[in-house]
Amino acid sequence: MLVVCAVVGFSILVGTAVAQPDSRKLSTPSIEPTRSASAVLVLGNLIEEALAQNPEIIAMRRNFDMMRARVPQAKALPEPMLSYGYNGNAIPLPPFDIQKGDPASARTISVTQEIPYPGKLAIKGKMANVAAESEWWNYEQVQWNVIAEVKDAYYDLYYLHKAIEVVTKNKDLLEKFTRIAEASYAVGKGLQQDVLKAQVEVSKLIDQLTVLEQRKQTAEARLNSLLFREPETSVGTPTDIKPQDFSLGLLELNQLALSNYPTLKAQQRRIDREQYGVELAKKDFYPDFSVGVTYFNRPGMPEMYGVNVGVKLPVYWGQKQRPAVAEATASAAVEKQRLDSITTVLFFRIKDRLLAATTAQRLVKLYGTTIIPQSSLSLESAIAGYEVGKVDFLTLLDNLVTLLNYELNYYEQLTNVEKAIAALEPLVGLRLRP
Repeated sequence: MLVVCAVVGFSILVGTAVAQPDSRKLSTPSIEPTRSASAVLVLGNLIEEALAQNPEIIAMRRNFDMMRARVPQAKALPEPMLSYGYNGNAIPLPPFDIQKGDPASARTISVTQEIPYPGKLAIKGKMANVAAESEWWNYEQVQWNVIAEVKDAYYDLYYLHKAIEVVTKNKDLLEKFTRIAEASYAVGKGLQQDVLKAQVEVSKLIDQLTVLEQRKQTAEARLNSLLFREPETSVGTPTDIKPQDFSLGLLELNQLALSNYPTLKAQQRRIDREQYGVELAKKDFYPDFSVGVTYFNRPGMPEMYGVNVGVKLPVYWGQKQRPAVAEATASAAVEKQRLDSITTVLFFRIKDRLLAATTAQRLVKLYGTTIIPQSSLSLESAIAGYEVGKVDFLTLLDNLVTLLNYELNYYEQLTNVEKAIAALEPLVGLRLRP
């Protein structure tokens, strides 16, 4: 009877803890990442470390640096051409022989500079600049995506820690029930099937724990990969999560996304680049120029200088410039259609994640305030009935397993809320949770 009473007290404690889980605020992130298996794992620290160490983020930053370095190149004039020549005899070789006294015989050094039509270089600079801006927003998007992945892995790990904790407690409780059933069977007051059923349920929980441990190690390895750590690095125990309301509606999220979604901004910069490309193609109907200076070295005669000006004539406009304008116009239209496509998919993804968050939020409230407390009371009633012989052992086991499943569902939905909100953040370009 003392054992049964102890079991009752333990069961009530489990049910109460799940209905109103304890929680703590995230502490101020530190620079050094936490690596101890027994230490508290703070989400803010993980995000800081991922932003500093994740290879994909670093690669995208370098890609932006590459695109930014193209801007001054695009605005620069073409390199001048330096030429050396001579007019004279070809023999002896070398050096070439200059015919002294002949006005047409000379050594020449010339420099020629190509000058694009006014406005072309400015447009090329603008194209390179908006291309670099587009790459910056791609870089921002990758950062948001990595943060969302870190959060997703963190919440997976939190659920697995809680699931292991709940299953372990219930396994211990079930083992106590098994010993009670064995004792009753030994004195002829119980049934063998009760003992066997209890043993089967204990084995099932051991099997469940084995799977959960494997999933926990996988979640830890995933988190380590996002932080660019060794897969076997210990990550610690996540802090408790407290249920929080999420009040933003669909219209508000859509407006935030239109203003802040990095991929949308990157696409808008691509459209700007293609529109500048149309302007540049139209500029090609106008000629480019070249200016050159030549120095003539004539032994035995006065030195001479020459200046030349060239004009590139766009006489093949029907085969080059006109098709180039049509190409640039079509390319700009393509990018505009892609913007519409991205916006449509964006709104769908926001709605999908919002529905996931709100549904999971309702389930958390339902499990925490109604189902789990009722299941806890049902288990307590079953234990009390079993003590006086009014409830059979299989009913007692059924109540225990039911409560276990509801507790696991509670934590799963609690993490589903946070994972759905974390998935919304890259879409709206804002932190929706601390």
